[in-house]
Amino acid sequence: MTCDVSNRSLAKPGLARIEWAGRFMPVLRQIRRRFEKERPLKGLKVGCCLHVTTETAQLLLALRSGGAEVSLCASNPLSTQDDVAASLAAQGFAVYARRGENRSTYYRHILSVLGQRPQITMDDGADLVSTIHKSYRKLAEKVVGSTEETTTGVIRLKALAKQGRLLFPVVAVNDSQTKFMFDNRYGTGQSTLDGIVRATNLLIAGSVGVVCGYGWCGRGVAMRSKGIGAHVIVCEVDPVLALEAAMDGYEVMPLKLAARKGDLFITVTGDVNVITRPAFLAMKDGAIVANSGHFNVEIDLQGLKRLSRKMAAVKPEVAEYTLKNGRKILVLAQGRLVNLSCAEGHPAAVMDMSFANQALSAEWLARSNGRLKPQVYRLPEEIDRRIAALKLKSRGVQIDRLTPEQKRYLSSWESGT
Repeated sequence: MTCDVSNRSLAKPGLARIEWAGRFMPVLRQIRRRFEKERPLKGLKVGCCLHVTTETAQLLLALRSGGAEVSLCASNPLSTQDDVAASLAAQGFAVYARRGENRSTYYRHILSVLGQRPQITMDDGADLVSTIHKSYRKLAEKVVGSTEETTTGVIRLKALAKQGRLLFPVVAVNDSQTKFMFDNRYGTGQSTLDGIVRATNLLIAGSVGVVCGYGWCGRGVAMRSKGIGAHVIVCEVDPVLALEAAMDGYEVMPLKLAARKGDLFITVTGDVNVITRPAFLAMKDGAIVANSGHFNVEIDLQGLKRLSRKMAAVKPEVAEYTLKNGRKILVLAQGRLVNLSCAEGHPAAVMDMSFANQALSAEWLARSNGRLKPQVYRLPEEIDRRIAALKLKSRGVQIDRLTPEQKRYLSSWESGT
């Protein structure tokens, strides 16, 4: 099996960390056991463009248990854990991922996965699917379907579908409640601050944190920042989300005003050029800027470079830009995902649900037998609820059930006051 990883000697410690993550992923473990018996993915090739982490390794093991032949490349140049990549290579997976790989290597690795001719693809940002649609449309003829993990990727795929150009069905894993309500909120909230603190040792309490975007990821970052003592300002363009942030107790204002007040700026919008020249010029000396949106486009680094007279690496993944006016701005992880570049990403207990969605989406696509149209689908609600039920069971939590009378009442219109 061909591979491209940094250091194969890291396979043993990588395996130990993969097994550690597995302790906190009971839902995926139950799915893996069922997959071993039923083999729903037998004979299928699955190509993945995902963050190469311990939790992703557990997903790959579940897919293999289901009978799939799996290949993997990184969905972000700075998120790869080289020991995990080495361990997966040692276990016979086709892995193409090196931490810190440049743009040409990143896309060469994507082509290596596509060279396996996958029938199901799994994306974290839609780079596999977009590459197929831009340059390798012939491959789409054999693709049963795809899955997408992120808000950013779903936005790209829905745009493709709206234009009538999507070539095969895609499951928007990110739109499952057991993904976005937990992974985006609790996972991003905790792991973003974890990455920032590891990189800077910043005391969050007493600082002014500016959160750009109040979607589920922004909610999580704001909630966790407030919880450890930050004064949180939210910047938002959607009036409904801005109103929600205000009702949740946060100060809401345009970024041009927040830029003067913030000590720490975190982007979680999924959009381009969120923090640009006017904000940089208004920031305090020593302001810290980080991104937890999928792509490194939210912070205008080229614009910041043009405003600066020098840039220096002051710590690992911390770049200090000295503006021409003498003030300094610190940028973390080159504007890439701070939670994965400076820390380990989401806790395994959260990714347990996200990757349960991925595994069951692959099964759903495989069992669809070509009946699905080329559009973006949500995973059926029944599967979403099954994942939640498995998670509750693993935590020893019991809930009530509707009585037959209650079910009849909820499904009827006759009963009134």
